[in-house]
Amino acid sequence: MKKIFFLLAILLALTTKALATSEDINISWWEKFKDDNLKEDLLILSENNYDLKNASLIVEQNKQLTKMQLAQELPFAYFSADLNRDLQGARQQFGQMSIPKYSQYNYYIPLTMAYELDIWGLNHFKTKSIKQLETISLEAKRASYITQSSDFALDYFNLIKANEFLVLQDEIIKTQKEILNKTKEKYKIGLCDINSVLEEENILNGYIEEKNTTKNTQKALREKLKVYLSTYEDDIKINTFDKVTILKDIPSEYSSQIIENRPDYKQQEAYLKKIGFDISALKREFLPKFLITGQIGLNAYHLDSLFNSASQLFNLGIAPSWDIFSGGRKLANLKLKKYEYEACLNDYQKTMLNGIKEVNSSLFEYNSAIANLDKTLERLNNQNKIHNLALDKSKIGASSTLDTLYSKKALLNIKKEYVSNKINVITTIITLYKASGGVDLYKLADNNL
Repeated sequence: MKKIFFLLAILLALTTKALATSEDINISWWEKFKDDNLKEDLLILSENNYDLKNASLIVEQNKQLTKMQLAQELPFAYFSADLNRDLQGARQQFGQMSIPKYSQYNYYIPLTMAYELDIWGLNHFKTKSIKQLETISLEAKRASYITQSSDFALDYFNLIKANEFLVLQDEIIKTQKEILNKTKEKYKIGLCDINSVLEEENILNGYIEEKNTTKNTQKALREKLKVYLSTYEDDIKINTFDKVTILKDIPSEYSSQIIENRPDYKQQEAYLKKIGFDISALKREFLPKFLITGQIGLNAYHLDSLFNSASQLFNLGIAPSWDIFSGGRKLANLKLKKYEYEACLNDYQKTMLNGIKEVNSSLFEYNSAIANLDKTLERLNNQNKIHNLALDKSKIGASSTLDTLYSKKALLNIKKEYVSNKINVITTIITLYKASGGVDLYKLADNNL
């Protein structure tokens, strides 16, 4: 029975961790792409990525800083005991009476308590200030999750594009070789000059160079994905191009309030609040402080009388303190913090403008990518019709095989453009998601943001 409860406890802990991870990575958004490999990779990234681990650790560090500062608002108590033997010589004189040398034990066992009266709210404002650091670190953690997941997804889809490019480039190179062979046959029988052959060879070499570049891009993207996932395994699973899903009905415009979801905006807002609390605390540094102290315990010279009523120790008092003169240090600190507040306010305004600029740029890129994809699809359909007509004409002898190969190559090149533009639509959606602060774009539209 104990083993069963133990296993259930472990399962519950793992489930709780998985739920928290899914929320951090915003897995519900990535599920809209209907790509199980992408979803699985992102969950692995959220667990293994070292940048994300460090971001979480910084949050925990700031939580402890908040607890440390909160302790300043509370009373504190400590226990200290002192046992000593006092050896005195015959040096004490009271008039004509001389105290001979003696020795005695002293048992001193007090419990000391102290509490600073926070009547001006000094320590409370300091706690509020430190609390904002926790908020800043939480937003920094969220920013890290948004950046890492978005950048991973961008490289993931670019790798899908590279893989599909290699398939099409193999077809294009194969077709170009056939064109070159046909051109050489024409040259041998005098139907074209040597320039035509050389031109086709240059075109073939260009396609081969392009394929080599794509291969290098493919390898680089695979290595980047392994770094994201903190793995050395080569079998990173990715989707195929034909299974790639474009999100439909993404809103083409948003309110400027969309930037309020961005982590940098919330970080700057929290930092502005923090400096405001710092200024309030510094103003109260000019006021007097009051420390209440008290002791309760035992103080005796003989062990057998340690617990007698005469050995009981009680004291209570209040210790006011007020810095009359500090050489202008406190005033300088206050002015310094006010200047920092003005600079932070400027950064806050700048962050708003940069956020609006990034969102607008992402929207422009998305709308342009959608328009380009529509036109490319139209050209692809037209070229497919042209190629089919070329095949029909070739069957009845109305056109040459070379004309058919040229139309096939044109079709393959347009397919390449279609692949590029389709992936470009997805990457612009991810960029817009990142610019909007990692919030579901459909939910933003529902909330009229």
